[in-house]
Amino acid sequence: MSYKLLGAGIAAVSIIGSGIGIGLVFGLLILGVSLNPEVVDRMFGYAILGFALTESIALFGLMMAFLILYGV
Repeated sequence: MSYKLLGAGIAAVSIIGSGIGIGLVFGLLILGVSLNPEVVDRMFGYAILGFALTESIALFGLMMAFLILYGV
């Protein structure tokens, strides 16, 4: 039982990395818009794409943690 908890905890570490990644994506969006305000629309689209891809990593890690805990 303890190995299941250890594995689920290790799988849940991806959520921390995803939070850091989302902060970087939007922080760099603000920096880029402040340096070049003409490309706001293009940069916002890229930022939303980066947010979605980064958030998917967190959801995969959470799914793995739940599968380790409650799977067969």
